[in-house]
Amino acid sequence: MLYTSSSEKNTEAIGKDFAATLVSGSVCAFFGELGSGKTAFIRGMARGLGIDMPVSSPSFNIVNEYPGRIPLFHFDMYRLGSSDELFDIGWEDYLERGGVCAVEWSERVKDVFEPGTYYIVFTKTGETERTISIEVKK
Repeated sequence: MLYTSSSEKNTEAIGKDFAATLVSGSVCAFFGELGSGKTAFIRGMARGLGIDMPVSSPSFNIVNEYPGRIPLFHFDMYRLGSSDELFDIGWEDYLERGGVCAVEWSERVKDVFEPGTYYIVFTKTGETERTISIEVKK
């Protein structure tokens, strides 16, 4: 699937609509440069999962948890150096808890993603324009 977004609000709306396709245990790996819309999309996903609280990047915490119709576990791998560090913070435990795992800066831990993971790639195409590509890893 390929989407074009013209604003942060539009990116959030795309994320909200996408959340309707997710089930317990879904993993979403986000790729894209700083400021490309990853966190805005995840805010939209949170709304689509019935989460009615502020959602922000967990850069300093590494993971933020949000309760909802399906819980959302929002990871930021920017400060991690390897996949081993992801396992050190309990990655497998989060997978077993049955929420949706949304992982920003996934390029740092790409080797942990199993088939069925959604790869969501953001590309800046203008000041506020973005293309958002969503594919399922085979």
